[in-house]
Amino acid sequence: MCTAAMIKNSRGDVFFGRTMDFSYPLAPHVYKMPPNYEWINTPGTFRLKNRYGYIGTGQDISKIIFADGVNEAGLAAAVLYFPGYARYHNTPELEGNQQVSVAAVELVNFLLGMCSSVHDAATLLPTVRITGAKDSITNSIAPLHWIIADKTGACITVEPTEAGLQILDNPIGVLSNSPGFQWHMTNLRNYMNLTTSQQKETQWDNVPLTPFGQGAGSLGLPGDYTPPSRFVRTAFLKSHTTIPDDKDAAITACFHILESVTIPKGPVITPENTADYTQYTAFLNLSTPEYYAKSYTNSQIIQEPLSPINTKDNSPLDLGPLIRPIKFPNLIPTQ
Repeated sequence: MCTAAMIKNSRGDVFFGRTMDFSYPLAPHVYKMPPNYEWINTPGTFRLKNRYGYIGTGQDISKIIFADGVNEAGLAAAVLYFPGYARYHNTPELEGNQQVSVAAVELVNFLLGMCSSVHDAATLLPTVRITGAKDSITNSIAPLHWIIADKTGACITVEPTEAGLQILDNPIGVLSNSPGFQWHMTNLRNYMNLTTSQQKETQWDNVPLTPFGQGAGSLGLPGDYTPPSRFVRTAFLKSHTTIPDDKDAAITACFHILESVTIPKGPVITPENTADYTQYTAFLNLSTPEYYAKSYTNSQIIQEPLSPINTKDNSPLDLGPLIRPIKFPNLIPTQ
């Protein structure tokens, strides 16, 4: 599970957000990664060096694996589950093969460290061999796909499928889970009747019929937690919600949009009898760039700018756990 969206205001500021819905217990931290940071890919065949610094949420599982983030060039990426459809290169590499191999779980690291724009990513990805690698969180080879956006408002979806790596323009700026992105785009046509306007009074035979109240134009907007319904709901809301020019107000509005697809503990139970729920929600300001997030246990939004980045010893900066206990402030009398 998971839902992601790219949202713009009238001034052209670009915001990129996601929910992290998962049934496995996560321990995410917010990290800053410096430019020129060197790391070895999971297959152990290449030493890579970041061109750009970035900030995002990740988890240290022998190396820091990022689920989402934004870099200093204003490029953002997020990984989401893609069960039943993801297919990776799992054949052994040929000796002397110079094609860079990157495990699917570390592709966000690779994109944020290497690319400055969506065009940059779309050009680089066909030269990369995306492989499957078991991770210690799920103890499996996770089926994944990605959404990538930049500060110009460009947005693509990347899906490794049976037919090969699909790099797809994402004009709606939304992604959820299976089935594939193109199916979700076609499915939007089933909801062309949805509108923000109130339905007008009508008459059946000689009986006048009037709406019960406001909101009748959105009657039929799906409200369940399946990927198709979350995709439609997010696409409708992001297309019609007013996003203020003020940065703080814009971030607040963005979080309101994804609140419509956040999942509390209990309504979604997996076959393993675990609760799939929204462990955190994050939004990234690609124009600044800045990172905002809140967790299931604490709805207070935290904020952290990318700058300054630690370049002295060129090591990652751990800003601590994203999931923190909530503190309720007391009201202070004005007199």
